[in-house]
Parts: sequence; C-alpha cells; structure tokens
Amino acid sequence: MTGIIFDIKRFAIHDGPGIRTTIFLKGCPLRCGWCHNPESIEQTPCCFKKIMKLNGRTFAREEVIGYEITLVQLFAELEKERVFMDESGGGVTFSGGEPLMQYDFLMEMLTMCRKNGMRTAVDTSLYAPWEKIRNVSEIADLFLLDLKLMDSELHQKYTGVPNELILENIRKLSASDVAMIIRIPVIPKVTDSTENIAQTISFLQTLNRKIKEVHLLPFHQTASEKYRRMGGENPFGHLKSLQKEDVKEIEKQFISAGFIVKIGG
Repeated sequence: MTGIIFDIKRFAIHDGPGIRTTIFLKGCPLRCGWCHNPESIEQTPCCFKKIMKLNGRTFAREEVIGYEITLVQLFAELEKERVFMDESGGGVTFSGGEPLMQYDFLMEMLTMCRKNGMRTAVDTSLYAPWEKIRNVSEIADLFLLDLKLMDSELHQKYTGVPNELILENIRKLSASDVAMIIRIPVIPKVTDSTENIAQTISFLQTLNRKIKEVHLLPFHQTASEKYRRMGGENPFGHLKSLQKEDVKEIEKQFISAGFIVKIGG
C-alpha cells in the first residue's frame, strides 16, 4: 500500500507533545482562505513552475509537489528519529491537508506505529464520516482538532464547507477516551470576533468530556512565498502576521473559562 505525502518535518515541537516527526499527507476537503499548506489541497502530486532569479535574469523550472511512499519506506523514515521521540515523550503526527482523506493508508501507519511503540497524533478538521474517525480513535493516542468557526454560514464562506458534521464529530469524539487538544486558528476579522470566541467556549463547555487544553494559532504569512511560487493568489495576503501579544485577550477569555491555553500549538 502507498500513500501520497508532500513533506516530512523532523524535530517538530508544535504538533503535539515532545519532539515529533510530522508527516504531511496530500488532499483536503476544505478550502480555508488562510491555509498555510496550499500545496496540500489536491490529493494527487501536482506540478508548478518555480521562478528563480540570478544576476538579474529570471529562470523557471518545473517542480512536482507530492510523491508516493510505501508503508515500509515511511516507517523507515520515522525510525531515524526514534531516539528523539522516546527521550522527549514525543512521537509521530499525521497532518496535511486532511489525513483522513487517505484513511486506509493512515490506519495502516497508525497500526504499524502502535505495534512498534511509537506514540501517534492526528491533526484533523474532523470533516469525515464518523465511522472512520471512530476507527482512528481506537489506535491513535491524540487528536489535534482544528475548530475554526461556530457559525455554519461563515464556516461555509471561509472554508468551503458547513460545520455541522465537524461539530457533531467533536461531540461524539468527546465521549471516547482518546486525548484531544482543540486548535483554533486566530484569523483577523474572521475567527477572532467576540461572538465566535464566546460561542466556541460555550460549545466546548457542553461536551461530554471536559476539553482542558486549547491551542491558539496566530495567523501568519509563511505561505505567501508558496502562493507566489505556485502562481496562485493568496486570499489573505493583505493581512499582517499576528504575534503572541495580539491574541492575549483571547487567551484570557479561555483561561477565565477554565482552559489550559497555549499560544502557537
């Protein structure tokens, strides 16, 4: 069996506890305007022209983003970082894109990691059938759940899909024993509104199991160069990157509501 990935990030410290290796799988059903991995959206490998400048001259060459990799090949890459994972209490994080779009490959990798004593996390929007999520929850150690907007119409506007399925899956997952961390992208004039933050806190407080940890992810422009190289338009290119101090008020609201808050994931 093979999967399609576009990057392997080693020594990751923002994708779960400890030092981790993050695997980025291609394919995503959402179209978030602030996406920092636009190369992840299409599931198949894609080509783009990379523009380079040297001594006043412009050169273009074609690059392919994404490649197939077998279970054995990917696990061999993970083994290279085993000592750092074990010593730090870290592990492997499957991200994307949306890793649940490659469900069969994800399940096989999670199973292989568990059999070999590697801790695993899945970074997901939960926009997927519940049956798949339930099966993944029985193997993975941790879910990193992206929660963006509580208003479904706004969620549709900014991500391309409504949020009813996502919210229902969060409710169901909260009834299980798997560890969960809520990650909220703080996007100026989109997700940072007083109303959205208040609704998010209220929603989390109604879950079957208290979600204790919330990560606030300040908007950044690290994807601007990717959009330029891929010849696409950056929908949020007019915004400035946020700093930690820019989300302190939101942090205070979650802390006051009883949550453990981390800025930056």
